[in-house]
Amino acid sequence: MKYLCQVWLDEQVMAALSPLEHRELDRQSLAYDRELAERGHLLLASPLASPDTALTLRVRQGQLTTTDGPFTESREHLGGFLLIEARDFAEATQLASQVPIARYGSIEVRALCHIPEHDEPAMVEEAS
Repeated sequence: MKYLCQVWLDEQVMAALSPLEHRELDRQSLAYDRELAERGHLLLASPLASPDTALTLRVRQGQLTTTDGPFTESREHLGGFLLIEARDFAEATQLASQVPIARYGSIEVRALCHIPEHDEPAMVEEAS
C-alpha cells in the first residue's frame, strides 16, 4: 500500500536551529531518503516552500475565492512529504518514525485511497 507521510513543522522551532544544525538535518534527511529508495519504500519526497508563498482556493456555489497562505491557523505548517510504499500501516509508521525531521516536528502517516471505477469497492486500510 501507499502512504503519504506529511511533515508538519513549527517555524519558530526550525528558525532556532543553527546553520550547522540545518545542514546536518538536510544531510540526514537526504541519507534516509536514499536508504528508503534503496529498500524500495520511497516513491517521492520533497520539502515545500514556506506557507507565505501558498494560495488557498475554494469554490463555493460555483464561485472561486482565494486566500493568501494556508487555510488553517496553526503554529505548525505542512513543510514537506514522503510518499512511501509499505506492507501495512505498522510498517509505514515504523518507516516514518525514522524520518530525521520528526525530532523537530511531527509526521502524519495516512494511507492513500483508491477511487473505484464503476462497481469496484474502495480500498482503504484502517489504522491499527
